[in-house]
Amino acid sequence: MIRNETEYRQSVERIGEEAKRIAAERAKLRELGYSKDQVKRAIDPLLSFHEQLKEEVASYERLMRGDFDELCNFDGVGRLLIALRIAQGVSQRELAERLGVHESQVSRDERNEYHGVTVERAGRVLGALGVELRSVVEAVEAIEKTPA
Repeated sequence: MIRNETEYRQSVERIGEEAKRIAAERAKLRELGYSKDQVKRAIDPLLSFHEQLKEEVASYERLMRGDFDELCNFDGVGRLLIALRIAQGVSQRELAERLGVHESQVSRDERNEYHGVTVERAGRVLGALGVELRSVVEAVEAIEKTPA
């Protein structure tokens, strides 16, 4: 997951470099007389990484627009906290200042996607970002119990 503008710019640059590298590798393999299938098998892992990087860039751009995924039973709350910071254009340093913690703490929390964050701590981050999280509780169909 891309977490800041520097990582974003580096990723965009890397996409361009990787595209050139893939094209050069494909041409080299063809010159060596590899068949179409052999070239495909050799290039596929590079393409897979390239596509993953493009997806991460697209995801970051989506977050910068404020387009978030829905949260269900708090799954993904850490990613949401990161997304909210990104969408507001707040740096990790600025969030740390607002929270009264060292920047390395915010960096570590985000690297771990706030794994194990308490509701209280998540609330502090939301407050520091000036965001209110609302939830809706919906009943799901009860699972029928079978007699033992």
